[in-house]
Amino acid sequence: MAKLRLYDPFTLQSKVKMSKRLSPQTVAPATLDNTDRELIAALAEDARQPVSELAKRIGLSAPSTTDRIRRLETQGVIAGFAVELDPRALGYTLQAIVRVKPLPGQLHLVEEVIRRIPEFVECDKVTGDDCFVCRLYLRSIEQLDGILGKVTERAETSTAIIKSTPIARRLPPLV
Repeated sequence: MAKLRLYDPFTLQSKVKMSKRLSPQTVAPATLDNTDRELIAALAEDARQPVSELAKRIGLSAPSTTDRIRRLETQGVIAGFAVELDPRALGYTLQAIVRVKPLPGQLHLVEEVIRRIPEFVECDKVTGDDCFVCRLYLRSIEQLDGILGKVTERAETSTAIIKSTPIARRLPPLV
């Protein structure tokens, strides 16, 4: 299944990727000690730093640090490492949140339409009146009608233009 995800915070830093936000837990959650938490926090700040620097920062040897990273990857705590792009540097000056309520019998078709529109960079299936809450990047406000027109053939939409992001995507509490 393709993921509709481009990282939101407007920085060029690499971050630890959170691949499954609040999805149902099928296995027991991993137990993290303080060293694991420090390591994850350091990777979240800069995932490209050398293992030797990470090791100094958390007070372990480089091989022990590498082993911890591998263990956290094996446990699924670290799902991967990703590059964050600054959408503004690519000409995307606007962001919008689009709530999507498919017409009866159109749920799977609407999901496929959203999946094929590259400006939709993130989409969550949710409970409530709407079935999807999506993030959309736009180069200009004039693009909005054309993009939404592809969706509104099969769904009702409600759009909010994002003015600012006071809290960028961040790690959940590591308790």
